[in-house]
Amino acid sequence: MEWEFTAEQVVKGDVDYGLEQFRRDLGEEVRMNMASADELQQQCAYKLIYDMCYALATDRKLDDVLATYAYDPPTCQFLREVEPLMSGNVGMLGAILQRMIMDGVEAGMSLERAIDEAAARHQVAVAVAA
Repeated sequence: MEWEFTAEQVVKGDVDYGLEQFRRDLGEEVRMNMASADELQQQCAYKLIYDMCYALATDRKLDDVLATYAYDPPTCQFLREVEPLMSGNVGMLGAILQRMIMDGVEAGMSLERAIDEAAARHQVAVAVAA
């Protein structure tokens, strides 16, 4: 995806771009790039791509993600092919998550609690969209 702002601006709080907007925009990007696929294929691809972006944005390695799908070589191949194309999305998602943590710290939470709150907010956003 391309934005009219940077990940750094999101981290600093200069731009209000959150998890819900990112997930919406990523979903639209997947739909546009997979226009010939049916809705179920698009949804499956979106979930795979989002999960990979989240894992990479939270400092996991691609091999760790692929290990989850070792039983499914086509999925592994798909993720290997799409991973280099997602570097900007991974950076932006990382910035959003950092901003969520910083919001908690700025509200007076300990760093550990702010991380836990950001993780809980992420889980709710993912569950609501599922």
